[in-house]
Amino acid sequence: MASPSIASRGSRPWPALLAVCLAAAAMPLTFTGTAVALPSIGRALGGGPVAIAWVTNAFMLTFGSTLMAAGALADSYGRKRIFLAGVGSFALVSLALVFAADILMFDLLRAAQGFAAAAAFSGGMAALAQEFEGPARLRAFSIVGTSFGVGLSLGPVASGLMIEALGWRSIFLAVVVFAVLAFLLGWRALRESRDPASRGLDWGGALSFTAALGLFTYGILLAPARGWSDALVLGLLAGALLLLFLFVAVERTVPRPMLDLSLFAYPRFVGVQLLAAAPAYGFVVLLVLLPGRFIGVEGMGEAAAGTLMIALSAPLLILPIVAGRLTRWFRPATICGIGLLVSAAGLFWLSRVPIGAPVLALALPMLAIGTGISFPWGLMDGLAVSVVPTERAGMATGIFSTTRVAGEGVALAVVSAILSRLVADGLKGHAVPSTIATGAQRLAAGDLGAAGSALQGLDRSVLTSLYADAFASLLLLLTAITLLTALVVFVFLRTDAHAPSGARIESAA
Repeated sequence: MASPSIASRGSRPWPALLAVCLAAAAMPLTFTGTAVALPSIGRALGGGPVAIAWVTNAFMLTFGSTLMAAGALADSYGRKRIFLAGVGSFALVSLALVFAADILMFDLLRAAQGFAAAAAFSGGMAALAQEFEGPARLRAFSIVGTSFGVGLSLGPVASGLMIEALGWRSIFLAVVVFAVLAFLLGWRALRESRDPASRGLDWGGALSFTAALGLFTYGILLAPARGWSDALVLGLLAGALLLLFLFVAVERTVPRPMLDLSLFAYPRFVGVQLLAAAPAYGFVVLLVLLPGRFIGVEGMGEAAAGTLMIALSAPLLILPIVAGRLTRWFRPATICGIGLLVSAAGLFWLSRVPIGAPVLALALPMLAIGTGISFPWGLMDGLAVSVVPTERAGMATGIFSTTRVAGEGVALAVVSAILSRLVADGLKGHAVPSTIATGAQRLAAGDLGAAGSALQGLDRSVLTSLYADAFASLLLLLTAITLLTALVVFVFLRTDAHAPSGARIESAA
């Protein structure tokens, strides 16, 4: 079915799509740009490894943990209203980041930025689901996916150039411009809508889920420094597990849950959620880890590192739209699964590239990873809203986006902890045991100078060799995870994207 006409529905679907795309481009821009700026931010604002890690994790945590709540609010109080409130707040907080005076204030503002991004994204995506129907909706969401690709692609190189020319604080000004344009266009073009059956926000579910995710992420972040057997780490992880059980119990009892657990009885819905988490381990973590390697270990400047990152993210500019068009001839599961296999091949290839290799040797496997991940990236959002009734689009977007973004935040924390542990294992026999934990964290972050100081002057060549071995082992692990995810996608998404499974879910919901 074609998209609804402007005259018949009193709305402007394509300008509305542009408004959401501008907001969608701003969000990854602030993520990838901050990753490139991390060394500069650390030098300017100070802070230990955990505080620096929260520069990225604070945003990912609040963004991912509040998406479902924001989707429910959008369905209850108006999708346009929540979008405008979110994107307006996003602009204000991004401007405040320019003037942050210390690492604590910066991390708190990053957390606030994540809250605002959740409202903007959930409200905007739920509003778009009302503007487009059928294949037009799948194409519209593919365009949104491409907008994320624009932010991911331009973020590293633009940020690197701005950092070298104007300083790291300037990178947030571009985010403000995108957000302001999205607000103005959304205010004019979006049509207000809400779910008439909504009963407001499920506060019990929202609070228990957010707290569970927060405790889990904080525990993972503390583990490399304190050890996995530390009482505080174990307490945080146990608390997260208990809160997760509480969340499930709450969702089973409330009349209008934030997360409809009955949906998990359908393989296609489960497959979509697993697909949402796939890019986290095979792509998103590299957006943070690779700049640290290029700048801190390879010795590149911020602009050079940002330019090289284009090889990883540039395919997202075009290929998500190509993936949407390919659904005319191939099943989404086939497209997504093959894309993940290509990405896994790129990860394995990159694991074989040594420190100090020519730029082209790095760029080619990065291009393969970005090419492979672009195909599922272009289909995920459309698949997410295809498995629930249109009036529950806010919930569907919230669940899917929560899985994806929360998965990215958790993946970043877990992968960083694994890399630190691999480095620590390599340091045994080279350093005094009491210095290994701190040195491993510094080395995993790519800070060779601080690592050498913490490890009592261990030779730089030894540190580089240990880092290279640990990074290669990590890439092999990510390869295995991506291959496993491809297999799961082939099995769980066997039915066509437009098969009547949505109707079955509607009757169950």
